[in-house]
Amino acid sequence: MNEMETIIFGMISHVGSARSSYLEGLRAARTGDFTEAESKIEEGNESLKAGHSVHHQLIQKEASGEKVEIQLLLVHAEDLLITTETLREVVIEFVNVYKRMEK
Repeated sequence: MNEMETIIFGMISHVGSARSSYLEGLRAARTGDFTEAESKIEEGNESLKAGHSVHHQLIQKEASGEKVEIQLLLVHAEDLLITTETLREVVIEFVNVYKRMEK
């Protein structure tokens, strides 16, 4: 595995962890465990932030003149990043809906 693939797999790992945390948070909210839901959302936010950091490093490399090879694996990682950002927003909204229903 070359350096670029290692970087991309790191990004995929962080973002995949975020995705899992968000879904766990949603499941917790569905059962009324809002403390756990909020904890999982925060955990997901930290993982997503780490994934963004890796992505930002790649952008910085390119901005400094270093060629960043576009490969299918990078496209997949970026797709996972974008869909996880969307999932985060949806989960937050659903948690709020579950909270209102609980009242």
